[in-house]
Amino acid sequence: MAFVEYSIEDGIARLTLTRPDKRNALNDKMLEDLEVAVDQAANEALAVVICGQGEHFCAGLDLAEHSTKTPIEGIDGSRNWHRVFQKIRGGRIPYVAALHGAVIGGGLELASVAHVRVADETAFFALPEGQRGIFVGGGGSVHTSRIMGVPLMTDMMLTGRVLSVDEARQASIVTYVTSAGEALEKATELAKKAASNAPLSNYAVINALPRIRDSGYDEGLFFESMIAAFTQTTPEAHERLKAFLEKRAARIAPKD
Repeated sequence: MAFVEYSIEDGIARLTLTRPDKRNALNDKMLEDLEVAVDQAANEALAVVICGQGEHFCAGLDLAEHSTKTPIEGIDGSRNWHRVFQKIRGGRIPYVAALHGAVIGGGLELASVAHVRVADETAFFALPEGQRGIFVGGGGSVHTSRIMGVPLMTDMMLTGRVLSVDEARQASIVTYVTSAGEALEKATELAKKAASNAPLSNYAVINALPRIRDSGYDEGLFFESMIAAFTQTTPEAHERLKAFLEKRAARIAPKD
């Protein structure tokens, strides 16, 4: 893989975008490499951290490549992004994004399909598609808009507004903010915590929770009951609940 570096340690895979000379802008070859890495992680990892090499996470779509495509090629390209990103968003294992520098356009769309997002204080966020004469094509109108809300996304796309990391946290784009250079360490810590959960519980959080959110009220409650009953009757759930009742499991306590 030329543009994505893959490594794994203690069940935590790390996917690093490695095109720093282009601010890790995503072209078709990088997307192919990302899919290979995502498929490999699905087969052997318990959780994944995704990050970018150099000064930026990802500056979005490689416009030089995009500008020469016909409309049907553009549709095919967008659908390829959807396919790869859905493997992240709707797979079996949690993804934690470690963000720094530019998180722009397609880079924000990629970050949006991670399940937890950590950003350091150098991160900034933008959706400049309106200024480029294009529209989001990596699922942002579905995924990113559900995170930040349509009004804010509309503002960013119409006006070119750039969000600071604190503004991004207020908009729920990120849930953790670190000092410069520390996002990857924090993301890895969180990935290890998620990896320690029961795999079926992680699968339910990743796949059931978004569907319940998008369903009707009664349908959501019914679906929740089914998932709750299914997860709590597994042997692993029985063992973990027994450990808690027998005081062998750590109790939840306030942070120091």
